[in-house]
Order: sequence, then structure tokens, then C-alpha cells
Amino acid sequence: MSELLKLRNYINGAFTDAADGRTTEVIDPTTGEAYATAPLSAEADVDAAMAAAAAAFESWRDTTPSERQRALLKIADAIEARAEELVAVESKNTGKPIALTASEEIPPMVDQIRFFAGAARLLEGKSAGEYMDGMTSIIRREPVGVCAQVAPWNYPMMMAVWKFAPAIAAGNTVVLKPSDTTPASTVLLAEIIGEILPPGVFNVICGDRETGRLMVEHRTPAMASITGSVRAGIQVAGSAAKDVKRVHLELGGKAPVVVFEDADIAEAVEGISVAGFFNAGQDCTAATRVLVHESIHDEFVAALAKAAQDTKTGQPDDEDVLFGPLNNANQLAQVTGFIDRLPAHAKVEAGGHRVGDKGYFYAPTVVSGLKQDDEIVQNEVFGPVITVQKFSDEAEAVANANGVEYALASSVWTKDHARAMRMSKKLDFGCVWINTHIPLVAEMPHGGFKKSGYGKDLSAYGFEDYTRIKHVMTNIG
Repeated sequence: MSELLKLRNYINGAFTDAADGRTTEVIDPTTGEAYATAPLSAEADVDAAMAAAAAAFESWRDTTPSERQRALLKIADAIEARAEELVAVESKNTGKPIALTASEEIPPMVDQIRFFAGAARLLEGKSAGEYMDGMTSIIRREPVGVCAQVAPWNYPMMMAVWKFAPAIAAGNTVVLKPSDTTPASTVLLAEIIGEILPPGVFNVICGDRETGRLMVEHRTPAMASITGSVRAGIQVAGSAAKDVKRVHLELGGKAPVVVFEDADIAEAVEGISVAGFFNAGQDCTAATRVLVHESIHDEFVAALAKAAQDTKTGQPDDEDVLFGPLNNANQLAQVTGFIDRLPAHAKVEAGGHRVGDKGYFYAPTVVSGLKQDDEIVQNEVFGPVITVQKFSDEAEAVANANGVEYALASSVWTKDHARAMRMSKKLDFGCVWINTHIPLVAEMPHGGFKKSGYGKDLSAYGFEDYTRIKHVMTNIG
């Protein structure tokens, strides 16, 4: 057996082991075997990272927007220059296809960092003026302070960018914890970023749920930000409430995809299958829940099942695959459990089984015949599984689309512009796509309602979340 790769924390500009020496194994999901170890950070490590971030904040908050912009642009250039290395590490840690990770993740990551570099110089607010006789008022936008950030395992590199880029652009300092199953690419990002930012501005500590809890409950951070499950978000919000910390939550999703009778079926099936199966369906915005008009239901289901059968999962170096394995053994068990517990009225049209006996691969799956209160309709599967339900009219489509606890993303497929506009108003989701599903751009916000959380990633709105507003009034009489 080859020696395991050793990952380390990055605190105050230096790589270090956990203070008590504890580690966890990092598993390659294509094999189910350990390939690395990472620190299992505890209270002493969290204290050290928070102290470093707090000390660095004293000077980083006073940097000018142009200085922060230059730093972020250097980071974007460095990531672009080391893209091949980052992709290799990300693929090893997640099992993602190498070619797709290089084409679909590195370019938006770099673009998003460059966007926030520009946003640093474009904060807006009310103009200074006399809103009371003899008094001049001005608005200051200030960084909030140290930010405790917890990233998920589905897009480790990209979600790290969504966390640190706006925070640092606004003048904050960061303590970031990657998922315990996918720390490798975040540790490499720390190496890259550490060559550009002053010590303590960006810190990475590896660990488990307990590590995350210690970060959120620590008295130093002014803000806690998490992308993760609803359960984790509720725990973070509860913990942060004790110190009245700001909280930014991007949680689960159960995106409805409403397909009307006038939709182009071939175009819809192609777009929905890719948006549902990409990254093994491990995406909060994935096209997971199709609602299709009864008049085209059978034709649509047959076409979607064929698309699933033609979609390939496999090893990272296979350029013909759309997605790799599920992230971990628990996730494989969760997806398998949903299929095993399907009600008698449900029908598996394609897939519904594990692929191979090594690693955590699962076949692209389509399930039809479902009812609104079925478990697989109501709860997030987070796997390559697309469900299909019938609807008879627009009102029923809206009711069923909104009839879940999640409210992150949705899409509508129709040639009727007025209907598309009505649906975009009635759908209770943070994003509504029309005749497409899943494209994101740095300039537009990403975030949901209800149990999908609150706060926005990306865009100027996401940037403003990492600032606080101060009113300064001067007596000029």
C-alpha cells in the first residue's frame, strides 16, 4: 500500500498539523479506499485560526478597494496558471471527470474572483447630504470582521471561491473549513492564496462537524456562512444566535422543472437530463423534480428515460462520462434508500441501481408515477435521480412546484411568453430559469427562500452581505 498523502491546516501563513495530532482519512470515491489524511481540528486549532484572522483584520480592513482588487486579480491569475494541478487534486478527491472539471469549474471560478475584485471598488449607497437642517449625513460601508465559513463537498473548489472572494473583497478575513470528505483542493487553494495575501487573512482548517460547530460558536467571528444541508443550517443558525452573529445560509434544494404541452420536448429532455445528472445530481439547483403536462407525459417520460440510458458514469479520465461517483458511502446509501423505499405506484423508467462494486457509482435514474406527498418528491435525494409527475393545468403545476419545503431554484419550459412570465412570478424560488436550467453568472445572485436558506452568493447582493452599514452625521450649523 502506498503512503497516504498528508494534508495540513493553513493558519497565519503557515501549514500545520492539528494541535493534538489527530487526523481523519480522506477517501477516493472511485475506489472507496483512503488516499490521504487530513487534520481533525479541535478547539486549539480553531482558537489559533480565529486569533490569526482577528489580528490580520486590524490591517486588512484598512486596505483600499484597489489594493484588495489587485490581490484578488493575482489570485485569479494564479488559479488559472495552476488549473491543471487544481483539477487533478479536485478529481482525485471527488471522482469528477477531469475534462468537465477543467472546462466547467475553473473558468467560472476565475471569473467569479475577478468579478468580486471589481465589486470591491463599486460599493453603492445613499449620497451624502443634508437630510436634516444643519446636519450632513454620510453612509459608510465597512467589513463585518472575521468570517467563519463552512463549504460543502459537492463543489469544493468553487464553493470555497464563493465563500472567500466576496468576504476578502469587502475587507474581511476568513477562517474556512472544507468538508471532511473533500479537503484536498481547498488546502491547495490555501497554498496558492498564501503566496499573495498577508498571513492571517485567509486560513483553512480541516475537520468534521464538531470543528464546524466550534467555529460557528467561537466568539471571534462576526459572521457565519455555510453551504450545506438544512439540518446543518438550522444548527448553525441556532449556534450563531447565542452571540447574535450574522448568518448566511445556502442550503438544500428540490428544483421543480415545469414542462408545458407546447415545449420542445427534445430540447427540454436534453437540457433537463444534463441539469439533473451533472455532478451525479449532487447540486442544490439540479433539475430533480419534473412536472410535465399530462398531454405529453408519456412521450416525455420515454424520451427522458432514453436520455438517462444514454448518459454515462465512470472514471475521471474517461472523456465520455457526464459524471463520476457519489461523494461518499453515506451518500450512496442515501440514494439507494430512496429507491428501495419507493411506493408501489412508482415506476423506475431507467437506472435505479448501483454501477459496479467498487467506489460509489450510481446509474442515471428516472422515476415516474409519483404523487406529491411521496418521500422522493418531498425530500432532497442529492443523486442522479429525476422524478416525474403529471399536471393538468397551470394552477396545479404551480401548487405542486411550490409544494415542498425547499425554494432555491426552478425552471419553466414553454413557448408562451406570457405564461412564462406568470410562472416566474408565481414560483416561490430564488431563481427561475425559462427554457434552460442551471446556468449561473457572477453578476446575478444565487440563493433561496424557505428551508433553502437566506443570503445571496455571487453578484453585488452577495458582496453586500459581507459589509455592514454605518450612518455618520455631522453638525454643520
